[in-house]
Amino acid sequence: QVQLVESGGGLVQAGGSLRLSCSASGRIFSINAMGWYRQAPGKQRDLVAHITSSDTTNYADSVKGRFTISRDNAKNTVYLQMNSLKPEDTAVYYCNAQVRTSSGGYYYTRDYWGQGTQVTVSS
Repeated sequence: QVQLVESGGGLVQAGGSLRLSCSASGRIFSINAMGWYRQAPGKQRDLVAHITSSDTTNYADSVKGRFTISRDNAKNTVYLQMNSLKPEDTAVYYCNAQVRTSSGGYYYTRDYWGQGTQVTVSS
């Protein structure tokens, strides 16, 4: 089994910063891409930022220049540094990881999700 645990959400004023962390644990042989998604009330879950195993990144247009995704492979952890936060960034943020794992002697890669962390930006 693999678990993803997020931390770092909270309430911040517009213009402020937050740093989200997501650590993966369990039967992990390798982690390919990792990413952050967010879901606001009544809306679909959208990609915020994505980072590959070779540290190639991409961002949603709405966060380019304000958010930075990074990862520490030794710790199986991905981070999201969020600066210049806006009220429209308010959402539940979810971590995602493509993990190579095994069960019953079989190896496979599948997506795992964290439980989500609330980010609220007040105006």
